[in-house]
Amino acid sequence: MDKEDKEPPVDPRLLEILVCPLTRGPLTYDREHGELICPKAGLAYPIRDGIPIMLAEEARVLEP
Repeated sequence: MDKEDKEPPVDPRLLEILVCPLTRGPLTYDREHGELICPKAGLAYPIRDGIPIMLAEEARVLEP
């Protein structure tokens, strides 16, 4: 079973209302990594058990 089978897709309606807690900017869903990406902050927020973890200390810093 690959990662796409483990993590359910993010509801598009949820993406419409979720924003980065640091920049208040929009997020995009990265299905391959199961993360919500904030390009402005350079952070990737994890999704665990279908729940976005919107804490900066839990986010992964994106490579430039």
